[in-house]
Amino acid sequence: MTEVELVAVALATGAAAGLTDSANGAVHDRYTGLKLAVRRRLRGAGARSLAGGYGVRILHAYETDPDMWRSRLLQVLTGSGVETDEEILAAARAVLRAERRTGYVTARTMHLPR
Repeated sequence: MTEVELVAVALATGAAAGLTDSANGAVHDRYTGLKLAVRRRLRGAGARSLAGGYGVRILHAYETDPDMWRSRLLQVLTGSGVETDEEILAAARAVLRAERRTGYVTARTMHLPR
């Protein structure tokens, strides 16, 4: 799994965790931090690549339907350089670690290329 795919899986995992009535507070808190960091990165990337507003819209769309928006989100994340942002990568790993303890979505469920 690439760093960009790691971030995408963590975003989907956090969004899915938020849909349950018993959403784990640790997953939710880490997901909120990840989402804010990614949003900041996408807004900052606007001048270098894709328009920042477009990237944020794709991020929101991905939260509602990850299967439909996955490829576009991966393009947006790659264009923004998230794979080199240590804050975002650490936040993504934290979401997945917290999720592992509660068992929501896994990379296998996301059907990501290997």
